[in-house]
This record gives sequence, C-alpha cells and structure tokens, in this order.
Amino acid sequence: MDNANQQQNQLNIEISEEIAEGVYANLAIITHSHAEFVIDFVNVMPGTPKSKVKSRIILTPQHAKRFMKALTENVNRFESLNGKIQDLEEVQLPLNFGGPSAQA
Repeated sequence: MDNANQQQNQLNIEISEEIAEGVYANLAIITHSHAEFVIDFVNVMPGTPKSKVKSRIILTPQHAKRFMKALTENVNRFESLNGKIQDLEEVQLPLNFGGPSAQA
C-alpha cells in the first residue's frame, strides 16, 4: 500500500478532557439480546447499599466478539510483562474490607 492510500485509511480519534479523565468501575454487568450486547460499568463501594451505573456501552455481537479478543490479547500481553493477574475469587479479602467490623 502506498503512503497516499495509507493516509486516507487513517482514523482520526479525538477525546474530550472530561472523557479522558475516565471513570472508575469495579463491576461490569453484561446483558445481551439477539442484536446487541450491553455492558454496564458500576463502581460498588463496600458498606453502600446502592450503586449507580457509571457508564453503559452498547455493542453489536460482532463488535462484542472483537472487543473480547482484543481484551484477551491485552491481558495476555500484560501478564507476560507483569506476571499473572490474580482472580478476585482467588484473593481472600477480609470480611471487614473497607468498613467497620460486622457486629452480631
């Protein structure tokens, strides 16, 4: 491919300051229909009975699959450089994580 064609195929992506700051989420809820996947990103805080969805992403099934493959590739790349990421199920968190001890 020559340089002129390569420049025509480049995608110019812009990001606003607000979006660039990002939003922290520690829970993703994934639902789907025959036409789309919906991923809700939530920030759940210990000791808080209610949490709000911070961001919702809607993908076609084809884009959801591409996203899954890209995320898998990036996790594998990260682990090859930094070591295995522990699953939360493997990590024993104390029962009083992030708040006062439970009283019976």
